[in-house]
Amino acid sequence: MGVTNATREAAALAVTGLGDRISLHTADPGTTGASEASGGSPAYARQTTVWTGGASDGSVAGSQVTIDAAAGTYTHWGVWTSGGTFVAGFAFGSSVVLGAQGQIKVTPTITAS
Repeated sequence: MGVTNATREAAALAVTGLGDRISLHTADPGTTGASEASGGSPAYARQTTVWTGGASDGSVAGSQVTIDAAAGTYTHWGVWTSGGTFVAGFAFGSSVVLGAQGQIKVTPTITAS
């Protein structure tokens, strides 16, 4: 059974309506936001994105955020509410490896399938 692009777009918009804070994760965050990054100097902190509606193709994009992160390997990014509730997690296309303290730029895109 197929799902229309309009339905996929509505699903993606539903996720973005729940949260706008973007996080980094060192492993699959599951349903709780586990394996979230921490530490570093400047210290890691979730960053706020601004979501914009898609082109009725089932995806929604957010503005790019720059996140300070400690050395490590980052495999996922997540979406959180402003109150600190985990909404959803997504894998990077490939892991991001920092050999030392640095910054990771994330342009969040949610595609419902």
